[in-house]
Amino acid sequence: MQETRPTVLVLTALPLEYAAVRAHVEEREELVHRDGTRVERGQLPGTSWHVALAELGMGAERAAALTTQLVNWLHPEAVFFVGVAGGLKDDVGIGDVVVGTQVYEIHGGKQTPEGFLVRPKALPGSHALEQAARSAVRDMPDVRAHFLPIATGDVVLADAESEIARFLRRSYNDAGAIEMEGSGALLAAHLNGRLNALVIRGISDRADAQKHKADASGSQKRAAEQAAAVTVAVLHKHRPREGSSDSEESPHRHGDGGATYGGDHIDFRGGTFHGPVTGKQGGGQR
Repeated sequence: MQETRPTVLVLTALPLEYAAVRAHVEEREELVHRDGTRVERGQLPGTSWHVALAELGMGAERAAALTTQLVNWLHPEAVFFVGVAGGLKDDVGIGDVVVGTQVYEIHGGKQTPEGFLVRPKALPGSHALEQAARSAVRDMPDVRAHFLPIATGDVVLADAESEIARFLRRSYNDAGAIEMEGSGALLAAHLNGRLNALVIRGISDRADAQKHKADASGSQKRAAEQAAAVTVAVLHKHRPREGSSDSEESPHRHGDGGATYGGDHIDFRGGTFHGPVTGKQGGGQR
């Protein structure tokens, strides 16, 4: 029998975010979807997880579309978006980690003569994954973690006195960080199987005019590494569903973007059988 492992999907936007997670994943293989999206899948040592790691690029719409594609292809048990973000609160410092208790999509609303009326859109992070994160960080003395909402917007915020910064303080004043992809990934996970999903962000700047100085100091790399470390710690705590599995044998891609399994065996996953099973594989059938 093949050893089996369930899959968790870890998504990033930037190369340095990808590299921070990749450093924790062993025995990697690259898989290519029929539409060209690539993931590296490997084992997370000390756990029963396969990690499928993808670098999607920036933006919530892009994240939503590609997360949907990857979920339908790889059938993960959980989805994480991991990377860096700008801090929105005075007590959330550079190098800290914000675990998204919920994620706001900040651009929804109605413009009226009286001003912009916010129509908040929010998705909660997975309760199970959040609880695993709270447990994990208790034993991580080098990580300062905050459990707060995260704001997602198609904007790089580098001015704490800008109109959008004032808008965030006025309308989303409990948000601890701002980034560009989390709401898209969580929405896709929710709509495609109601998967456990969580956004974990390391703080690389304070979303103010000093952003370029913080980035030049290496803060993005440090923040990405902290977020990756927390993600790995969560996966050491969080357990796969009982009876879940994903074959370790490399998939053969077909035109529908899915995966089938080669060799002279038949895939009976999902079936229930009583007594012996006899099968025959004919030519050209699967």
